[in-house]
Amino acid sequence: MARVYNNWERLVRATLQREQLRTAGQGHARTPSGIAGAIPPSLTRTTNIDRILQAADEIQAEDPNVARILCEQAYSLSQNLDPNSDGRGVLQFKTGLMSVIKQKLAKKDGAQIDRNRDIEHLWEFYQRYRRRNRVDDLQREEQRLRESRTFSANFGGMYSDMRRIFSTLRALIEVMEVLAKDADPSGVGRLIQEELRRIKKSDMGELTPYNIVPLEAPVITNAIGVFPEVRGAISAIKYAEHFPRLPADFEISGQRDADIFDLLEYVFGFQNDNVRNQRENVVLQLANAQSRLGIPIEANPKIDEKAINDVFLKVLDNYIKWCKYLRIRRVWNSLEAITRDRKLFFVSLYYLIWGEAANVRFLPECICYIFHNSGN
Repeated sequence: MARVYNNWERLVRATLQREQLRTAGQGHARTPSGIAGAIPPSLTRTTNIDRILQAADEIQAEDPNVARILCEQAYSLSQNLDPNSDGRGVLQFKTGLMSVIKQKLAKKDGAQIDRNRDIEHLWEFYQRYRRRNRVDDLQREEQRLRESRTFSANFGGMYSDMRRIFSTLRALIEVMEVLAKDADPSGVGRLIQEELRRIKKSDMGELTPYNIVPLEAPVITNAIGVFPEVRGAISAIKYAEHFPRLPADFEISGQRDADIFDLLEYVFGFQNDNVRNQRENVVLQLANAQSRLGIPIEANPKIDEKAINDVFLKVLDNYIKWCKYLRIRRVWNSLEAITRDRKLFFVSLYYLIWGEAANVRFLPECICYIFHNSGN
């Protein structure tokens, strides 16, 4: 029972550390105020109006004209979402937001506003904002923390600053994306489209949903991902040199290395969401099996062969019985004859078939039949 208690204490400590970091981040975060704090819930379900208005509030003192552009875009979003103001509090919100926009226009002292240049002004401010806040340096520091697999509540202040800066950048990018549709494609419009492609590619992992472990983009606020057994499980399913080479144009989602699931996705065409779910499922199964045997203490933790065998026999137990009942040979000759990589391939393939099977999964003999032919 001592091992069970120790593992339970590790989980509790990790959860408390995550809460401390989250609380520290909230302590430095700005509370929505003014018009940004009065957005009706019906307008925030499918849009980022709250983020846009918070960004406008933050940069008002630095560049009132950009704040005006953001407020006008927020008003356009609310008008498109609820043109008749039927939602609760929508009419009051629109009236208040329009009043804020008029105040910003009045501060121009009668100067003419050329809205045709809004996109250029927004693009110039976006570049200045990135330089002033050293966004590239922040991203490199975040990457260093990810690679070091360290976790501490001391990161709270830095994380909250990063979150605030990146939230403002995302608001600027979202507004630029809308305005760029009418921009000159040979001028600033082209520059913005290139930047949007770069941002979306780098942020793909951060925007990917996950259940427990964010395998697409491990973040410094996730304590579970730094457990030795989880790191060992992630390493166990990584792509090995002796695997068939993936095509050069095959895209790896997020900020991770290629693994077994990428090859199976390419060969069999499994759906992305299924692949993502089963990748996390296999990682957690391997980590749980390893934790029952002991926590790895190496700098680069490895999953024991016995843990892999336990998972292999547990997952494929029904298939083994199916083959025995039909008196057919399994897709492997003997347990001792197959490598650990091949065992993980079979486990991953079985789960991917199960995840793709919909109602067929309630017919286990069909799952076994599909796996048998796919495995061969």
